[in-house]
Amino acid sequence: MKVRIGTFNAENLFARFQFKSNVDPEEAIREGWTVEDTKFDRHDYAKRRITGRAIKAVKADIMGLQEVEGMDALKSFASNHLKGQPFRHKILIDGNDPRRIDVAVLSRFEIAAVRTHQHRRTAGRWLFSRDCLEVDVRIPSARAGDELTYGAKTLPIFVNHFKSMMGGRDETMARRREQAEGVVDILKARFGPDPGQFDWVVLGDLNDYLPSAGLAPLLGQPWLENVVARIGDAKDRWTHYYASKRQYSQLDYILLSSSLARKNPGAVPVIERRGMPTRATRFAGTRFPGVGESRPKASDHCPVVIELDV
Repeated sequence: MKVRIGTFNAENLFARFQFKSNVDPEEAIREGWTVEDTKFDRHDYAKRRITGRAIKAVKADIMGLQEVEGMDALKSFASNHLKGQPFRHKILIDGNDPRRIDVAVLSRFEIAAVRTHQHRRTAGRWLFSRDCLEVDVRIPSARAGDELTYGAKTLPIFVNHFKSMMGGRDETMARRREQAEGVVDILKARFGPDPGQFDWVVLGDLNDYLPSAGLAPLLGQPWLENVVARIGDAKDRWTHYYASKRQYSQLDYILLSSSLARKNPGAVPVIERRGMPTRATRFAGTRFPGVGESRPKASDHCPVVIELDV
C-alpha cells in the first residue's frame, strides 16, 4: 500500500487569541490578563488560507503538525481551510509548552492507539518542550477511492518538536541532545535494542541543522535513515528560512527505520516551498496566490512529504 507521510510546522496555528505586538504572550498566558487592558489582533485569514494550500498541495495521507494551539484550533483550521481533504481523523494532546503550542496528527486512515510522552522528566524539568506524540495509524490492506479495507497492520508515527534555537544555538544544544536521547529511549523501549527491524517513522521540527551535536544521538543511529538526505544537492534540502540572518536550513526531518527505508530505496522526499515568502529568494518558483515578500505566507517552514510502500 502506497502511503504519503508528511510533516509541517504550521507556525502559530492559533484560534483563541492573538496579542498585540507590545504584549509578551508567554507572560500573559503564564500570569493571566485583563481583557479590558489587553488589545488583540484578528488572525490573518490570508495567511491561514495559504497554510491550508501548502498542506493540500503535498497530498499527504498522514501529516504530522507542529505549533498547533489545541484541538479546537485544529478542527477550526481544518473546517475552514482543508475542505475536501481526506483527514477524517485528528489527534492532539495538550503538552508542556508555555506558549501552548502542541504537536498533532491529521490522518486519512484510522488511528488505532495514541501515547503521550510529555510526562518524561530530566534534571527536574519536562524532557520534551512539547511532546513526542506516539500514534499508531492503521494501514489499509486495500483502497478503492474513499473506501478503505483494514487488516492488522499499523504504522507507528512519532511526532516531535524539539527545543528551539532561541537564546543561541550553542546555548540550547544540550536541551535538544536530551530530547534526541529521549526519542532513542522511547524507540528502544517499544521495539527492543535494534528498533530498525520494525517499521516506524519519526518526524517533525527538530529545530537544528546538520552537523549537530544535539541531534547526533538520534540521527547517528545505524538503525534509521534521515531520508531528506536522499535529495542529491545538499543546498536543496532546506526547509526553513531565517530572515534575520538570511539563512536557509533543514530543520524538519522524516526519519525511517532501517526496515522501512530498505523497502523504499527509491523514495525521495518532496519539499513544498510555494508558501514561502518571496524574500526567500533561493526558491525561484511560482508562489501560491497572495504570498507576500514577508507575509502573508504559509509558514516560516516548508511541508515535507514522502511516498512509501508500507
